[in-house]
Amino acid sequence: MGAISLRNVVKRYGRGAKANPVIHGVSADIADGEFIVIVGPSGCGKSTLLRMVAGLEEITGGDISIGPRVVNNVEPADRDIAMVFQNYALYPHMSVYDNMAYGLKIARVPKDEIEQRVQKAARILELGELLDRTPRQLSGGQRQRVAMGRAIVRQPQAFLFDEPLSNLDAKLRAQTRLEIQKLHRELGVTSLFVTHDQVEAMTLAQRMIVMNAGRIEQIGTPEEVYGQPATTFVAGFIGSPPMNLMAGTADGSRFVLGDATLALPAAAPRAGALTLGLRPEHAELSPAGRWTMVVEMIEMLGAERLVHGRLGGSLFTVRVDATLAPPKLGETVHIAAAPAQLHWFDSATGKRL
Repeated sequence: MGAISLRNVVKRYGRGAKANPVIHGVSADIADGEFIVIVGPSGCGKSTLLRMVAGLEEITGGDISIGPRVVNNVEPADRDIAMVFQNYALYPHMSVYDNMAYGLKIARVPKDEIEQRVQKAARILELGELLDRTPRQLSGGQRQRVAMGRAIVRQPQAFLFDEPLSNLDAKLRAQTRLEIQKLHRELGVTSLFVTHDQVEAMTLAQRMIVMNAGRIEQIGTPEEVYGQPATTFVAGFIGSPPMNLMAGTADGSRFVLGDATLALPAAAPRAGALTLGLRPEHAELSPAGRWTMVVEMIEMLGAERLVHGRLGGSLFTVRVDATLAPPKLGETVHIAAAPAQLHWFDSATGKRL
């Protein structure tokens, strides 16, 4: 039973009036066998939260449970978890085999069982031919697989990954993501994976926890978080390029945006100060479009182009197929948007309406 439960978890550094709060009452439930990705910008508290689950940081308030027991005061070695770090943390003088077996030897696991576990992990991660090498003889991707193998042989209740792919180049990151997905399908162990990379989050997660400034903004599947962002922060953080967000004033089917007035394809949910969101791929360059924009820049991205301009002073991006003839810089283009693709947020709270 590797379920993880966070109940109103708080973290403050320092004491008294000078205490610096960094985690503000976080609550979440991770089911046994679930793969959860905690994603957010640098400094949002995601690694601190993971380290509290691991026992590497003391919690100031709340409860953390792994399986059936509260582990607030349990030492890291007794929490039955295995952690994979960004910097691999391998012993440079030991072989791959010994790096993977070391923790089991310290725990006095029988030699035959150590051999069995290491060979199984090596088979899963395709490390069989590398067991006699030392870390300096391996590539970055191979070292990260050894670090994962060391975690696998522990047979823990939960895996904790702290930005394990950050040191890899783009091609290796994509390859290692596939290996991590395969690993989870085969082992089915509860996993918490921390990253600032939304692509990693979207491709790996069964559910995502989006964090901002020590608080949870949204918990949901990648499809839910992308398609129904709970706040303007989530809308602007998840997606590449991010959602277009325009703060203005709504009045029925009109939206006043700076010195421009946009005719809406459907009435706004209420009158007053609102933020209108539209993803670049849901905006279309069309002669029938009711919004106009002067093209300021065009980015060529292979199979697609990003057309940038401004609507009423707000930056706006349209994603178009690269096979289509692009507009010219300085040209005025017309933009169409389907009513179902518009997202509305409260301008004061940032919350979805």
